[in-house]
Amino acid sequence: MKTTQDLLQDISTLTRDIETNYPELYKYLDENPITIPNMEHPNIDNKALEDYLSSLKALVKKYKEEH
Repeated sequence: MKTTQDLLQDISTLTRDIETNYPELYKYLDENPITIPNMEHPNIDNKALEDYLSSLKALVKKYKEEH
């Protein structure tokens, strides 16, 4: 199981990759539900980070398959 730091590093790396190599996808990152907390003090745990990382990977994979 990855640590919080590892997950955040992976998310940052993939986000930079999207920004650099797939700028047309970058605009969708702000629309991801994980980035819009529905409470005043959200508790982001490793499960939420893993889900977010998976959603980023799925976004890139789907884009690559379609283009």
